[in-house]
Amino acid sequence: MATVEQQDEQSVEQFVNQQIKKWQKLYTADEKKKTAKIPVITVCMEPGAGGCLIGEQIANRLGFDFFHRDMMHRIAESARISTTVVDSLEKERLSGVQDFIASVIKEQYIHPSIYLEHLMKVVGTIGKHGHAVIVGRGANFIIPPKDRFAVRVVAPLEIRIENVSKRFRVPTDIAKQRVLIRENRRRAFVRQSFNADIVDPVHYDMILNTGNMNVDAAVEAVVGAVMGRLKSGKKKSR
Repeated sequence: MATVEQQDEQSVEQFVNQQIKKWQKLYTADEKKKTAKIPVITVCMEPGAGGCLIGEQIANRLGFDFFHRDMMHRIAESARISTTVVDSLEKERLSGVQDFIASVIKEQYIHPSIYLEHLMKVVGTIGKHGHAVIVGRGANFIIPPKDRFAVRVVAPLEIRIENVSKRFRVPTDIAKQRVLIRENRRRAFVRQSFNADIVDPVHYDMILNTGNMNVDAAVEAVVGAVMGRLKSGKKKSR
């Protein structure tokens, strides 16, 4: 009988195999040798700045796999626990409790270090193969810079509050509270998990201000930059 640890590895392996089959359809072995590796595009955003929409449209434009909310399903599959538990953990993981963040769903628990371990497995696997857009989850801190193109999406606070207010149909005071809480939690998660400052521009290849550009312009900017990087990679390999 397989141990729980072996079952964990099998579930991760199943995910890996599914992704490899997708990527193998995109490039033949010869094409891989002739073409610079297409990196994973990571999107880190301030709450309400529109980063998720931009990431999804980039994925659609390039034909990439898109990972956002479904990332929790991958982690849950890897950890052999329910998605509801991981969802609950993700909402509470940034509350400041460092020693043990417990989510109790049908008496199931997950330690934050276990969550991070499985998160790194899943994100790391995607990073090795490219052709994907990952929104959030500190992906740009997990995947090596040579294997990813990191984007940060920002906007003035008042614009982000207005966006959240419209999207969730809540008063501006409640929208402001949501934005600030999520912003603080994301910053705390990156600081505690990766010992880094999420707002430091050195961690990103491109920073987009959606207060000054629309979604279409942002998508074009990222796609153009990624294509430029690929052309540069081809020249270096010759």
